[in-house]
Amino acid sequence: MERKEILELNEKFKEKQPQEILEYFLEAYKGQIVFASSMGVEDQVVTDMLMKIDNTFKIITLDTGRLYQETYDLINKTNIRYKTKIKVYFPDSKKVEDMVNNYGVNLFYESIDNRKLCCQIRKIEPFKRALQGNKVWISGLRKEQSVTRTDMQVIEWDEGNNMIKINPLLDWSADDVWIYVKKHGIPYNPMHDNNFPSIGCQPCTRAI
Repeated sequence: MERKEILELNEKFKEKQPQEILEYFLEAYKGQIVFASSMGVEDQVVTDMLMKIDNTFKIITLDTGRLYQETYDLINKTNIRYKTKIKVYFPDSKKVEDMVNNYGVNLFYESIDNRKLCCQIRKIEPFKRALQGNKVWISGLRKEQSVTRTDMQVIEWDEGNNMIKINPLLDWSADDVWIYVKKHGIPYNPMHDNNFPSIGCQPCTRAI
């Protein structure tokens, strides 16, 4: 997709509600669009929006092998609530086995390179597999979450994965997210109530 087309799409959906953006892409790329959920509260909001538009929509998540029990519980609760089945992707077991045997089970504490290796094997590689065969992926990212996201757009071209990336909640505040959650009674990870803004692998997740 050319840069001009991305600019036109962002102009088309300027000031539109996330649901309107999702409806358009679900129709335009039916069968070729996937939502990658980390099971965080923003992703739960997007899941609710998607399921109300198309309850056959494909949602994927990653099991790195180091997740909190609360995350596994939430996957189950979400499947029950929306009568869906989130597809779970796992890292290559042989690569994990070799990594742990060569560097230790807690290698990520020892160096930045080890941490990058762990993320590459446990997250990046299975994520790329999960995206294969699709033309669009949806994320729950918000600008407010990080200073590195201030230049992001609602609709972007993901060079690394060679596909369109949609960020429907990009301009939402944390208050917007929680108001939606409470209004619609959406299941979320209770760790958020204990000052965990995001919840990933156990060793790398911290409350603030």
